Amino acid sequence: MTSIFIIIAVFACVATLAGAIAMSFKSPEETAVEDRLKNITNEGFASSIFDNNTGGVISKPLDNLPGKLEEFVSKFLNLRTYIEQAGMTVSPQKIIFMSIGFGFSTGIIAAVLSPIKAVVPVVALVFGFMPVLYIIWKRKRRLQKFSAQLPETLELVSRALKAGHSLPAGIQLVAEQMADPIGPEFARCYEEQNLGIPLEEALEEMTNRVPNVDLRFFATAIILQRTTGGDLSEILEKIGRLIRERFQIFGQIAALTGEGRLSGIVLLALPPVLFLTMLKLNYDYIMMLFEDPLGQQMLMGAIVMQLIGAFVIKKIIDIKV
Repeated sequence: MTSIFIIIAVFACVATLAGAIAMSFKSPEETAVEDRLKNITNEGFASSIFDNNTGGVISKPLDNLPGKLEEFVSKFLNLRTYIEQAGMTVSPQKIIFMSIGFGFSTGIIAAVLSPIKAVVPVVALVFGFMPVLYIIWKRKRRLQKFSAQLPETLELVSRALKAGHSLPAGIQLVAEQMADPIGPEFARCYEEQNLGIPLEEALEEMTNRVPNVDLRFFATAIILQRTTGGDLSEILEKIGRLIRERFQIFGQIAALTGEGRLSGIVLLALPPVLFLTMLKLNYDYIMMLFEDPLGQQMLMGAIVMQLIGAFVIKKIIDIKV
């Protein structure tokens, strides 16, 4: 009976993993082709002037509306926004079902194989959050790449204005010349204002899609210049230079806090590694932490102190600029 449970759990875990890998390797071009086919067969509609990961103004089908499960999850995490900011094309419902599948299958495996039953919910929660953590990781990397591209983008718009082009033409130039993620975002902004939305509102919407302080400076500078006047090319050039100087300061801070980050990693990883080592060497000695009431209190205290230590170390090495 135990072997049957193991086979079923392993099959569910492998199937979920295969589906996740297949969806992650699905290219945006394939999605665009599927949207056009849906247009032809009247199964939905999706069209965009620019082929990009973020989609256009009218690129979202009507059946891509939040379901009950997504509405419940959105009370704790706006998964749809995170997926959009990560530049992924997977739907929130698929991510939710993947998380449930991962957590359920790994929980069954842990319940069958692990002699410590208290570990089962922990393993299920950790693996259940893996898809969400992957989206958060991709979102963070995409936003970092966006920040790194922003100084060059501002200089490109500034040079376009000095050459006599209009501001929308400069935004279009960024959309054509810059790579993902900043190119598609500016393409969507240009598409919106080209369809009749005021440029100020299009820029405001872009700052809502991309939570970046420097991009907010860019949008604010344009809105103020269009209201009060001034040399916009010089303003954008100064903002770009300021962003580059901030990146230099971030590099210096990372070099100065490298020892603290390494010390934090070692101190936080040492107790779990020592726990696993002692579990292998002296199983009965470690099981007292789970079976004895005093041992359970000590274990909970150790976990709480680990979390407090991680928070304190992060506050020490996290220097605001």
